[in-house]
Amino acid sequence: MMKQLLRFLLLNLVLVTGVAVVSNAESGDENRIDLIGKVVDHHYLDFKPLATVELPRLIYDNGRIHAYRSTTSLLNKSKLFTDAGYIDAEPVVQNGLIKPATYQIVRTDGTSPQFDFSITSHLVFFWIAAFLTFLIFIPLSLKYRKGIGRNSEPKGAFQNIFETLVVFIRDEIALQNIGSHKYMTFTPYLLTVFFFILFMNFFGLMPWGVSSTADITITAVLALFTFATTQIFATKDHWKHVFWFPGVPIPIKFILMPVELIGLFTKPFALCIRLFANMASGKILIMAILGTIFIFSDLFGPGVAYGTSWVWVFLTLFVYLIKALVGFIQAYVFTILSALFIGLAVADHSEEHAH
Repeated sequence: MMKQLLRFLLLNLVLVTGVAVVSNAESGDENRIDLIGKVVDHHYLDFKPLATVELPRLIYDNGRIHAYRSTTSLLNKSKLFTDAGYIDAEPVVQNGLIKPATYQIVRTDGTSPQFDFSITSHLVFFWIAAFLTFLIFIPLSLKYRKGIGRNSEPKGAFQNIFETLVVFIRDEIALQNIGSHKYMTFTPYLLTVFFFILFMNFFGLMPWGVSSTADITITAVLALFTFATTQIFATKDHWKHVFWFPGVPIPIKFILMPVELIGLFTKPFALCIRLFANMASGKILIMAILGTIFIFSDLFGPGVAYGTSWVWVFLTLFVYLIKALVGFIQAYVFTILSALFIGLAVADHSEEHAH
């Protein structure tokens, strides 16, 4: 199993290196690699050097929705919008078609449209992760309904692998943090969150893949789901601890009230930022290490660059292994903190007060 994992990561590393070299050559600037461009959201899927697949554009402006199958289609068919890069410059025309420059769509007068609902690369991989979650767990649930894994032992390596993870999340995360009376209510949510984040994290390890969790809007939505679940199922005792902390003098209650209110929002904020920062930094670090080869080529010549390239490739492989581990750990951390916050909100402290 470990050998197969190492082969998979090494193959991805070779492909990532090739993609970085090709992207650097096509950029027209031998001294620069666009690190941020590797993690930010795009209106296309980047499969360089094979192809670039533009995604549909959906723009709401002046009371109607403008839909186009790609940015190129919008630029050539619409008289209302243009690329922001063409406000002060002549459009780039290839094969008789205006090609996108920045992919930022504005009105012809340079102002921004009201709403841009266009599909992006992060959203596409978000959907792929959701589809993969359904694809794996719907067949597994059908097996359990038939009694396989419930009335008898799980069958096959596939079911056994996921059985181990499901039991771990149920017993070591949900049960331990929420308690024996209510943990089964929240176990389905925690399982969904864990595997959903895990799949999105692992997509970022692929050469042309995108880690949707490197987008703060994605992590913010996930954190909002945990926040909503926490507050909807919170007990009266939880709200007493927020607005009128029991067992302390009245003046202290007024001091604790704003602190507890702020704490309600800092918890999901921490969930959002932690996941986003860890996943966004990983790919930037990998591309930065690979970019050292080009820097050495510029400073000391191709001979030194080729001679030292094995050092940077080996270091990148090490970071790749760490990034694979971090992808799993961050899914675990998000899940266990969600379980902890839910457990604190649904806990009954009446026995503690009586004591």
